[in-house]
Amino acid sequence: MTNKIYDFIAVGVGPFNLSLACLTAPIENLDGLFFDKNESFNWHPGMLLQDTTLQIPFMADLVTLADPTSPFSFLNYIKQQGKMYSFYIRENFLLLRNEYNQYCQWAIRKLPNIHFNTEVTAIEYDENQELYVVNTVCTKTNVTTIYQTKKIVLGTGTAPHIPKSCQNLKGKAIHSSTYIQNKAALQKQKSITVLGSGQSAAEVFNDLLQEIDVYGYQLNWITRSSRFFPMDYSKLTLEMTSPEYVDYFYNLPSEKRDHLLKNQKLLYKGINKDLIATIFDTIYNKKVITKIDVNLRTNAACTKASFDENNETFELELHQVEQDKRYRHKTNALVLATGYGYKLPQFLEGITNRIQWDDKGRFAANRNYSIDNNANEVFVQNAELHTHGFVTPDLGMVCYRNSYIIKEITGVEHYAVETKIAFQEFGVPASEVIENPVFETIA
Repeated sequence: MTNKIYDFIAVGVGPFNLSLACLTAPIENLDGLFFDKNESFNWHPGMLLQDTTLQIPFMADLVTLADPTSPFSFLNYIKQQGKMYSFYIRENFLLLRNEYNQYCQWAIRKLPNIHFNTEVTAIEYDENQELYVVNTVCTKTNVTTIYQTKKIVLGTGTAPHIPKSCQNLKGKAIHSSTYIQNKAALQKQKSITVLGSGQSAAEVFNDLLQEIDVYGYQLNWITRSSRFFPMDYSKLTLEMTSPEYVDYFYNLPSEKRDHLLKNQKLLYKGINKDLIATIFDTIYNKKVITKIDVNLRTNAACTKASFDENNETFELELHQVEQDKRYRHKTNALVLATGYGYKLPQFLEGITNRIQWDDKGRFAANRNYSIDNNANEVFVQNAELHTHGFVTPDLGMVCYRNSYIIKEITGVEHYAVETKIAFQEFGVPASEVIENPVFETIA
């Protein structure tokens, strides 16, 4: 066991904890460590397509919205790459996903307290010293090391989600998270089906659409949604990615929050409207020149799926919800663009009694992003959708969240934690509430 006691240890190095690393780097007398079991940082490598972008402006980088003067800003990165003027001339606020990945890797090289190939295997609590004991193992050497820390920040991210109807297709169907690695094999098939409704499904479909006339495959896109919904980017809607809306959502009853999330998917799971336009135009343009076999189907919920080993064919049983009709769809290749879900880390087993849980077995996160009983020891990144709302996975809120967490860890507001940025009000103003209202019956 190391003798040093750290102020915090962060588990997982994705954009959320990487932002925390950048923002805590200049704070004196604050000692933190960051562990990740992977060999290096590579953000969703299976979806690093050439032209895909983030759906947030470049200002929503790792640090700028908390500290515009930080040396870890994207603008500083692009200047150091000698590409400032070409980025300026490009006149596009949205970062290419590949470039964002490279930017994050650049930031990591500047941070000595980030350790890859380090898997956290267990976390326990020492009641006598009032410290968390973090057990780690080097994934290359199997050497174990034990650390002591006052606080924990969980940033282990999400894992690919496979619907129940497709659970038996593991090893046969591919998830969109590994699309690039499997693209060449997909394009050798006679027919390809993309199952899903969000941005990833659209990006995979669009990428395969580009060479459909070269390879001659049939290309299908199936979604259970009633249409191919564009994400709502209107400015007053974007104000919902604000501290005020988080406060409003957090203070709603649990059942109301769950209901709202089901009806707010367009706010964080919709498709970029420009990409929708590109897909339509590409289909139209290609059909002017040649015959292509493209099928887009909505209202199609997959209720059952199987793979025929002899014919090497997938068979999906689909339910057309509005017509209430069931039908079969066969395809040689299947891409599950079915999103991601949070998976509870096993290493938390030793401290489950220190964590707050709701009646559905989820973290009962406090407003300050802590989940422990004392509300100031264990913090979460992107694991509190059900308590803090649809802004939880939003990279545009990463600086706000980490400014908040840093204030809670240190007791000092090193970065301004905004409380009001929206023009609109989401709840009823306290001064206008009617106390003990009397409802009249209308004849």
